[in-house]
Amino acid sequence: MELKEIQNLIKFVAKSGASEVKLEMKDVKITIKTGSAKTETTIIQQPTVAQIPLNTQNIVTPIQVQEESPVTTAETKEEDTKHITIKSPIIGTFYRKSSPDKPEFVKVGDEISAGDTVCVIEAMKLFNEVESEISGKIIKILVDDSSPVEFDQPLFLVDPS
Repeated sequence: MELKEIQNLIKFVAKSGASEVKLEMKDVKITIKTGSAKTETTIIQQPTVAQIPLNTQNIVTPIQVQEESPVTTAETKEEDTKHITIKSPIIGTFYRKSSPDKPEFVKVGDEISAGDTVCVIEAMKLFNEVESEISGKIIKILVDDSSPVEFDQPLFLVDPS
């Protein structure tokens, strides 16, 4: 099992809220225990024993915006299918305006055209403009200003009609 796979498993378990997960394969035995303050991972490869303490506060996870509607109806699903999402092309920090004293690029209800700048994403001290590939109306902004974003994370919901 690769180190990257183990790290992804640890992140998954930390997000899931499970208190303990055990995984046994022919040459690897992994136990991940999570507590309120710390997560501990024990990996046993014949005959080596390794313990990797994990501080769950340092895990960077994508921000997911979830609507608080208890019941999802067919109408809501049909309505969402006609909307198009503008997604993050890179990992970085999402900004709705180019500088603190400038106006926001777009707001909910604004009409945009293909090629319009909708936000900037800072990655390694470089500010990358994100341009819309579609024309339409901004229905929803899915990420808070100055928030970290992941590659391909939805940023805006656009109604192309």
